[in-house]
Amino acid sequence: MSDYSKHTDQELVSLLRDGNYAAFEIIYSNHKTKIAQRLFRLLKSWDLVEDVLQELFIRLWKNREIIDAEKSIEAYLSRIATNLVNDYFRGIAKDQKLAEELWRRVSELYNPFDDIPQTKADHELFRVIEKLPEQRKKVFLLCKMERKSYAEVSKLLQISEAAVNDHITKANRFLKDNYDKAIPFAVVLFLYHFLD
Repeated sequence: MSDYSKHTDQELVSLLRDGNYAAFEIIYSNHKTKIAQRLFRLLKSWDLVEDVLQELFIRLWKNREIIDAEKSIEAYLSRIATNLVNDYFRGIAKDQKLAEELWRRVSELYNPFDDIPQTKADHELFRVIEKLPEQRKKVFLLCKMERKSYAEVSKLLQISEAAVNDHITKANRFLKDNYDKAIPFAVVLFLYHFLD
């Protein structure tokens, strides 16, 4: 490994393209700290940074034969790191949207004001809703069950829209933590309604 330590990035990339693992290790050693620091500023978690770094250097090794030795390896690594971070945040956004959609569907399907006979799962869900603090329960029922906007609920209860949002966030978290049937059942209902 030390035989290659004085090589330029360009020379190391040429060696890497030929499958030289020592050159790969030197590239890793030369660039990992700087990239890790940049990643941490975005991800705020060293565990996530390690995951992204691992995937980044796996891709470097797998794609070594097509890397242009004339171009900056740092720019190449930064581009892959940026793409991986974007993928991570897109995944989070997608998961949040799906969770919100599932909870919206659950709220539509489980209306406590309907006179429809309720299943055991319905009773369990409403039993958990009943455990919410009074104001939070009002906000949740108005927003989720009666489908009022945050602005309408804010005006009706004379609280800020930020407070409404806070109540909904905390209510959703409480329901998810305390009603273990909700998510799998919501997925079934979601699939039933959209794949019919």
